[in-house]
Amino acid sequence: MYIGRGRKRRATIAAFLAPTVVGFLLFSLIPIARSLYLSFTSWDILQPAEWVGLKNYKVLLGSEEFWRVMRNTGEYIVLYVPLMLVSSLALAALLNRRFAGVGVYKVLFFLPVLTSWVAGSLIWRWILNHKYGLVNILLGHIGVAGPAWLDDKYWAMPGIVLASVWKDAGFFALIFLGALKGINHEYYEAAQIDGASPWNKFRHITLPLVSPTTFFVTITSIINSFQVFAQVQIMTYGGPAGATQVIMERIYKYAFQFFKMGYASALSWVLFVIILIITAIQWRLQKGWVFYDG
Repeated sequence: MYIGRGRKRRATIAAFLAPTVVGFLLFSLIPIARSLYLSFTSWDILQPAEWVGLKNYKVLLGSEEFWRVMRNTGEYIVLYVPLMLVSSLALAALLNRRFAGVGVYKVLFFLPVLTSWVAGSLIWRWILNHKYGLVNILLGHIGVAGPAWLDDKYWAMPGIVLASVWKDAGFFALIFLGALKGINHEYYEAAQIDGASPWNKFRHITLPLVSPTTFFVTITSIINSFQVFAQVQIMTYGGPAGATQVIMERIYKYAFQFFKMGYASALSWVLFVIILIITAIQWRLQKGWVFYDG
């Protein structure tokens, strides 16, 4: 009877796990394995896939376009990640204060997160319009001639970064806010007794104690940066002169416009390896600057 109950329990557990396992196999593991196989083939969707071995990877790594796209993606990361960290932490510090209507401000800052990238990108195309855009109008009021943002190869990427920070800052600010509320106020009281200035409190108490959250936000932001696509596709379409072509944009173009599925799959796996290596490096380096309380 004990054996029968054990079998029944295992059957019940298997029944509950089956939907998740089947879903993982059908929609994750099998597509991943299929994409890896396709990266070694030449396939245009209409004809059967032809095995070409490492040709896609050799062409990819030897092309000038790939390294230009990598530079563009690197530029986006260098601009986006620090600005995101500073802006989201500043918003969190603001929302951590007690003042009337703080709940309303939390909702307002989080609204862009709920906005679709299609709507958000169209809004920012108008905001950054070099003739009628709000940004250049405000710059004009202080005597500064605004650039042609999305039409200038030097300013198009910063324009996309501004839109991205606007979209994501509210989400990461709430994460930082949770970390700030978890700091024991006795630390600040002790620092106040010792005569510490607000800057010293922030530098020596707040920053070390939110470093685990900063680490998480940094990794997440970098991964998101490598996967930037929607705002590029809608705001600049990869232009001007290829200045905003990034890895995800190239994957989309090669897969669904040029129908080079094998090449697009190879590019996807190169992206996966790059993200994996950078994440592993960050994980190793965290020991030098991430502090866990207790």
